[in-house]
Amino acid sequence: MDTLRLVLASNNAKKLKELGMLLAPAGVELVTQGALGVAEAEEPHHTFIENALAKARHAAAATGLAAIADDSGLCVDALGGAPGVHSAHYAALEPAADADREALRARQDAANNARLLAALDGAATRRARFVCALVAVRSAQDPEPLIAFGRWEGEILAAPEGSGGFGYDPLMFIPSEGCTAAAMPAETKNRLSHRAIACAQMLALMREVWQRG
Repeated sequence: MDTLRLVLASNNAKKLKELGMLLAPAGVELVTQGALGVAEAEEPHHTFIENALAKARHAAAATGLAAIADDSGLCVDALGGAPGVHSAHYAALEPAADADREALRARQDAANNARLLAALDGAATRRARFVCALVAVRSAQDPEPLIAFGRWEGEILAAPEGSGGFGYDPLMFIPSEGCTAAAMPAETKNRLSHRAIACAQMLALMREVWQRG
């Protein structure tokens, strides 16, 4: 099977690794848009699917290549679905010009988690879900984008547990596994997560529509 090179509309190294592993069965090779000199797209929409589609089209238009975009986040029932599409920047941070990308992302994650815990103080329910919208396009004008959607149910703990993963993983307790997303082995997370669910759907769509695999 020949390799399909897709531009990933993200510069998140951990997301690149995670999605790369999940999409490998379809012979997909991911390259980040940043590696090709493409700036990140605007994400003005209120839904994960709309933002993922906008990002995929942006990457495809800038590179002339097929592209794939993930828009994901945390939806908490007690907060009316927040932080939702604003999950990555839920807490405001002062800019730090001297910080590298990964250090800044780690600071942002910690601030986001702190704000979430404060918002849920005294909440009657802590039910939540990770959500992932995954969109792939053959070109910026592709009239038939492939759209996959995954949900991973859990509840928000009162304090973080585990050192793996990223984002809200240390707070997201998965009852079926008896631990947080940050405390489970990477192979378990890659089998059960919202991205795993969305990627399984995407692989099926690629086989059916794009004749991959």
